Amino acid sequence: MTYSARHRMLTAAVAGLLSASFAVAASGAATAAPRSASACNLISLPFPADAYRGEADAVDPTGRFVAGTGLRIEEDGNQLLLLVWDRGRLTTIESSLAGSVADVNARGVVVGNGAITGRSRPWAYRNGTLELLPAPPGYVMAEAINKAGDIVGFVQEVDTGRTSPLRWPAARPGTYEMLDAPADAAAAGITQDGTIVGYAGEFGAWTSWVRRPDGRVETLTVPGARWTQVHTAQGHWAIGLVDLGGQSSVRVRWDLRNGSWSRIPDKLAWVTDVNARGTVIGDEVVARGTATRILPGSGEGVNVGANAIADTSVIERHCRIPQRPPRRRPGHAGAVGRLLTSRRHTATG
Repeated sequence: MTYSARHRMLTAAVAGLLSASFAVAASGAATAAPRSASACNLISLPFPADAYRGEADAVDPTGRFVAGTGLRIEEDGNQLLLLVWDRGRLTTIESSLAGSVADVNARGVVVGNGAITGRSRPWAYRNGTLELLPAPPGYVMAEAINKAGDIVGFVQEVDTGRTSPLRWPAARPGTYEMLDAPADAAAAGITQDGTIVGYAGEFGAWTSWVRRPDGRVETLTVPGARWTQVHTAQGHWAIGLVDLGGQSSVRVRWDLRNGSWSRIPDKLAWVTDVNARGTVIGDEVVARGTATRILPGSGEGVNVGANAIADTSVIERHCRIPQRPPRRRPGHAGAVGRLLTSRRHTATG
């Protein structure tokens, strides 16, 4: 990706984090909607009643831990919230760094990204404490964590826009290391055995790669593709997008054991996650091989989407429900918001 394109992408992300952290509230906080207000026939995850919004972004492979973010509107500004569910029991952590959640592992360690002085910074939440990860100069993002606690992500140099993949090894707490990979690369996912996947190259000319636990780096290919971009991996599977010359990109799944690939059914408008069984989710669809199933919950005025899937096939989804404007108070302008609630559903398709 070129410097200007990638720099704009990261700058926009940081600007969004900053506006969420420090914008002045224009209205009172919305409260959680009762279950009867939702057309989703699914299991609700509790979230703070005084939160303006809440979202579940990640689930660990066992389905025990779920992590996401929320926003509380206060008199003197907005408060970002880290939300962590352990078997459905919610813990709420107030932190100006809780801009987004990237992943959570089977031990309940959450990784995500926030912003400090206009630059993205990764963090980890473990043992009740949210702490910044050590990082080189530049824009730094964490993307994934495995059961052992190894974290991967990337850094973008401020002056050149060049990116390099990073790993924060669990065996050496408080350290990070640059990984050998193709030029201008970013790590996107890590499996339980330490296999890392990522992509590299200029904008519109990406290539995908896999780094084995022994350090070997191999290319993930699709014959005839103009570019490939891997998104994430779990078990022996990786998913991503490829350009085969059509009007739109094609969603594919790679078998990391031999590098073979298969096309994901077109019913998935996009892909967000894959589990160790190779089951893929995206939008409101779950796909196992060529078979697909529409997840329940959509209805008039209600939009749902799948964010993450565990190896147990527990799927974390969001459900957007239009809400009435919060009551206006003297001296405050009213605001119309959407309350984002989380739903959990076990898919067997």
